[in-house]
Amino acid sequence: MPLLVTEGLNKHFGGLHVTANVNFTLDEGDIHCLIGPNGAGKSTFFRLLLGEYAPSSGRILFDGQDITTLKPFERIRRGMSVKFQVPGIFRSLSVRQNVEIALQDHIARGSLADEIDRLLAFVGLTDAATQEAGNLSHGQKQWLEIGMAIALKPRLLLLDEPTAGMSLEETHKTGEIVQSLQAEGMTILAVEHDMNFVRQVARKVTVLHVGRIFAQGSIEEIMADERVAAIYLGEVHA
Repeated sequence: MPLLVTEGLNKHFGGLHVTANVNFTLDEGDIHCLIGPNGAGKSTFFRLLLGEYAPSSGRILFDGQDITTLKPFERIRRGMSVKFQVPGIFRSLSVRQNVEIALQDHIARGSLADEIDRLLAFVGLTDAATQEAGNLSHGQKQWLEIGMAIALKPRLLLLDEPTAGMSLEETHKTGEIVQSLQAEGMTILAVEHDMNFVRQVARKVTVLHVGRIFAQGSIEEIMADERVAAIYLGEVHA
């Protein structure tokens, strides 16, 4: 059974049809990337999945259960987590304290230190554990928030442009982190513009355009699709 399904998902803002009859399936254990030109509706679709927006019509199913009307915190309890484009870290606290906050209400006190150590090692921040989070590099801040997002071991991790502003080396490391998560059984859906990252990690790619699913397939199929190249060059308008 797919882990995430949307059926006829629509979102209107006044007369603007931002998400248009989106039928989307995400298989458990996959890394799936969502791409498209600016204004394609990617962010709105993401917020519908998270429960920040209520759909105008349609359904969202998670693990076979209808979650369309659930609040964001209820979706998180079901096994969803998210890392937004702008890191939501506690800048004045240490890196270690940030991870502790993400874990503290969800793990036995006796196991807390070991789990913090494990997460810091996983995202490559062991040596930065005592630094103030606000002093980290841009890439390190992104990795810290990924560590915080996976602290509860979600079944589905949503990533909103996880490599925005990163160097090529940082982008590649982020891809390695995502691949490691998938190897451990986590399902990942990423909205991303960086095609190097998409090539590195994606098992399947969905292209959104004017709120609709425009194309789907492997990264090789998407890159070979002349229609996809055209929408990025602004030559297709419907």
